[in-house]
Amino acid sequence: MSEKQQKGPAVSPDLYTEEYFRNACEGYDVFNESEGDRLSRRLDAGFALAEVTPGMKVLDVGCGRGEILRHCAHLGADAYGIDYAPVAVQMSKEVVDATDTESDTVKGKIGVGQADAKNLPFPSNYFDRVLMFDVVEHLYPWELHESLLEISRVMKPDGMFIVHTAPNVWYDRYVYRFVRMFRRLQGNGANYPKNPREFIVEHNAHVHVNEQSGLSMWTTLRKAGFKGKVWLESPPQNREESGVMAIMRHILFKWPPFKWFFEREVFAVARKA
Repeated sequence: MSEKQQKGPAVSPDLYTEEYFRNACEGYDVFNESEGDRLSRRLDAGFALAEVTPGMKVLDVGCGRGEILRHCAHLGADAYGIDYAPVAVQMSKEVVDATDTESDTVKGKIGVGQADAKNLPFPSNYFDRVLMFDVVEHLYPWELHESLLEISRVMKPDGMFIVHTAPNVWYDRYVYRFVRMFRRLQGNGANYPKNPREFIVEHNAHVHVNEQSGLSMWTTLRKAGFKGKVWLESPPQNREESGVMAIMRHILFKWPPFKWFFEREVFAVARKA
């Protein structure tokens, strides 16, 4: 029996509905408000790492709603988005159709198509930048490895690959139960379900199949022939709390080894080894 058969089928694309993209998928509030004209904090942080400049060819793997494509075009880059979910392709096309590529402020071309990340319909050594934002956690390990090999194939020798994935699985696996216990003692347990995958977004329990730590992300990239930097970050908390809690938060989120478990998001910038 092959590894694919042993691991079973991929997550069904039918789970990625318009309701998911507009009410659960990260950045939905900013997208609904601006229809893709602005990026959420997380997408903006990842996109800034790409350092997109005019004339580049950029591939957005798992383009979702399509807002990244619009921003690439505004910078003068040719942007191509692929997604295996039909709803995502349709939403991205709507964003593209609303982008006036003939205007003075939009100089790049935009293309969108339905495709599998494990079989990219592009020539080798074609893209200057490849982006994979909030996709890794939706691919089983064997799928992710094959997708990374394809990304390496279509990326130019001097190209750059930018990844964002969340949550940090070490937080969910080793820390969440204690945070939940602490919050329950504070009387806030209702906001912390037993299953950490249901925290904030319940739908993630059905579509997150391969959450990463900083170490596992680094190892996965190396196995696929990439080298680069992997690090952890967390969204701004903006909480009003006592001085003791503020000190504890600083230690847990900023000092190794605690930060390896408490930081919530995984970023990576990689190149071909």
